[in-house]
Amino acid sequence: MEGSEKGPAYWGDLKEEWAACKSGGLQSPIDMSSQRVKVIRNPGKLKKNYKPGNATIKNRGHDIMVKWEENKAGSMKMNGTEYFLQQSHWHSPSEHTINGRRYDLELHMVHASHEPDVENKILVIAVLYKIGKPDAFLSKFVRDMVSIADSDTERPVGCIDPSEIIETNGRKYYRYMGSLTTPPCSEGVIWTIKKKIRTVSRNQIRALREAVHDYAEKNARPKQAHNRREIHLYNPNPDTSNEGL
Repeated sequence: MEGSEKGPAYWGDLKEEWAACKSGGLQSPIDMSSQRVKVIRNPGKLKKNYKPGNATIKNRGHDIMVKWEENKAGSMKMNGTEYFLQQSHWHSPSEHTINGRRYDLELHMVHASHEPDVENKILVIAVLYKIGKPDAFLSKFVRDMVSIADSDTERPVGCIDPSEIIETNGRKYYRYMGSLTTPPCSEGVIWTIKKKIRTVSRNQIRALREAVHDYAEKNARPKQAHNRREIHLYNPNPDTSNEGL
């Protein structure tokens, strides 16, 4: 993606409706620098209510996406608003960085609210990975990724439980207001990035990269301007309900 004529540097010029990619002031990804982060020790609970649901895997050219049947995989609830899980996809290397460090992989869990009076309708949970032991969730899809490599196709993958992604992934997380990291780069996205770094194998990353189109083999958008945005690090108390993230 980066370095090609279809890459991030050109998005804002390719289509009028993608103008935010070039002119937006709340773009993602950004760096979570310790100097900018404000620690919140008693956050409002972010409750997850995921459930297994039928899913398909799709090669979108620039990434591999696992998509659940609409509103059938459960939701996250934040400040009284329910955000339903839509899909998950991967970026390699990571898009967000922590104190300038870019990790090997980043998973996005995209949620959407259907409530008409909600201003920020998209919530994304992000998980960062470094090279190490294979990731159990990604292992479920390696064979399917190979079968749809370099073809804009999709195939059913059966019943997938999204809670497996973050079930044991710690409780601390960053939060800030940003945008989609692919066109149209719409702003008003609530980003929640898990602080605990998980592991993924080199073979798993290779499978992801080889499945997408050549120009998108490295499909991470470069870091965007911070523009004095607040970044919160939520550190729930140890006795917080297990319903929390």
